[in-house]
Amino acid sequence: MSAITGLAHDQRTARMLLSILAEPDDRVTGRVLSRVGAIETLRLVDDEDAVPGLNRVEAMMWRDRLALPHRLEDVAERMHGMDQSGFTVLIPGDEHWPKALADLGDRTPYVLWARGATSFFARPMEDFVTITGARASTSYGQLVAGELAVDLVGAGRVVVAGGAYGIEGAAHRSALGAGGDTVAVLAGGVDRPYPAGHRELLDRVADVGLLMSEMPPGATPTRHRFLARGRLLAALSEASVIVEAGARSGSLRVAAEAHALGRSVGAVPGPVTSGTSAGPHMLLRDGRARVVTNATDVEHLTRRPPEHGIERSELGPEFSRKQRPSATGQTRSM
Repeated sequence: MSAITGLAHDQRTARMLLSILAEPDDRVTGRVLSRVGAIETLRLVDDEDAVPGLNRVEAMMWRDRLALPHRLEDVAERMHGMDQSGFTVLIPGDEHWPKALADLGDRTPYVLWARGATSFFARPMEDFVTITGARASTSYGQLVAGELAVDLVGAGRVVVAGGAYGIEGAAHRSALGAGGDTVAVLAGGVDRPYPAGHRELLDRVADVGLLMSEMPPGATPTRHRFLARGRLLAALSEASVIVEAGARSGSLRVAAEAHALGRSVGAVPGPVTSGTSAGPHMLLRDGRARVVTNATDVEHLTRRPPEHGIERSELGPEFSRKQRPSATGQTRSM
């Protein structure tokens, strides 16, 4: 095996190298990393020494999984390209590393790449709300997601989503339209916004908000990387809201991760005849989520009171009587 440790000058570059070798959400790599640090983890990948916390067979399987997939020169060239990319690289201990990710334990990302305002993460976790749901969403779902985003950013919250079509795109677009803060967590590199049809939207998020990923630049999304991203969407926020989701939607993974972390989960009820409402209804039926019909319900899922006193009628989801932009950007009486 090539001596890749020669490319690791410090913990930061070692973690960057690990993100090339190891897939995200690798509990074994995370366990070794947390015990011995990134430089020693790379050395153990190269050598045949005993690996702390692993028996001989586990260590052999771990090394095989992380075996250098390309020539050392190719990895060195890729590292140089990442150094010259201008993207922000965050590792645990950095000022703007999201402290909430520590709750993931051995599943904590090795590193984060970012385009935009990493200073968002100086704010408390209670300021962040994740909105996610079906890609093949209905107009009802997009309207609800958009209005939730508008009201939440109006109350000083940061809207977190994954940049996908449907519910997530509606949340980002509405947060931006209301002049609020939003974070998009990608399953591929921050230099390759995905889906391609949302490139303009995601570039705008990077310009005025934050685009981030645990995958190195150049990485493409895969099914595993989408699933792994769910733990980040859940861990970053005090509450996660599922607006629409089919019974097998990946968005339910976010709800499961949030529940496991002890975070709050909300679900938006919808028509019983709609397949995209099956997921939220399952969460509500099983007691894994609380009903969300408006932004006030979301505020009740978080631990700090709203900054601007979002108020809605107890008789329904109508807005309060003050003027506020709707999800479409138009001002209406509330």
